[in-house]
Amino acid sequence: MLKRKPEAEVDNTQDQVSLQEFLKGYNESIPKDFLRASAQKLKEFQEAYPALFKHGDTWSVAQHRKRVMDWLSSQKEVS
Repeated sequence: MLKRKPEAEVDNTQDQVSLQEFLKGYNESIPKDFLRASAQKLKEFQEAYPALFKHGDTWSVAQHRKRVMDWLSSQKEVS
C-alpha cells in the first residue's frame, strides 16, 4: 500500500507556471545574498534560451531555477 504525501509535501517543482508566478516564487525562495530576478531579466533569459521553453511561455522551478540563478550571476559579471 502506497502512502500519499501530505499536501504540503507534494513536489510541485515540475508544475508549469506563468512568468509572474515563477518570478514571485523564485524571489521568495532564493537566499537573501542571491540576485533577485525581474520580469525584464526573465524575458531576456527566455529570449537567450528559447530551447528551454518547449511548453510555450511557461516556467518550472525544476527546469529553470538553477539556470536563471547562474545566468543572473553571469549578467552581473558582464555589467
